[in-house]
Amino acid sequence: MYELVVQSPAGPLTLTATELAITGLHFGELGSGGGSSPLLEQAAAQLEEYFAGSRRTFDLPLAPAGTPFQRRVWDALREIPYGKTVCYRDIAARVGCPKGFRAVGLANNRNPISIFIPCHRVVGADGSLTGYGGGLSVKKMLLELEARESQSAEIC
Repeated sequence: MYELVVQSPAGPLTLTATELAITGLHFGELGSGGGSSPLLEQAAAQLEEYFAGSRRTFDLPLAPAGTPFQRRVWDALREIPYGKTVCYRDIAARVGCPKGFRAVGLANNRNPISIFIPCHRVVGADGSLTGYGGGLSVKKMLLELEARESQSAEIC
């Protein structure tokens, strides 16, 4: 397992990976060591471009550990376009569980690869910001960055 801490406008981010895929993007420093890798360096460069406003999509191999349902939710999150938001009920419908918006919220909460799997783009039915692993201020910052760069952000 490889690990790299990068500084960002959202604070320190810890990236983890195997030889083949990114396995985590966590807020703060995990401090377990592990050393960097070419894949982590590529991920750090793409994050830097994202925060600079010059990258809208990521092209990294991702391997989030989770249940089959969680992985379906995370796949649906990756389909949310840059600068757009959707509601939990929209994701629940996309994964074939239209009444499962609470389960979608729990899967969102367990997303191990934040930002790359854009759980920050999911908001409450009324457009309100709801929980986020990096804190609501970081969620707001990410959504504002994307809205500013896309000039077409939509709320639910």
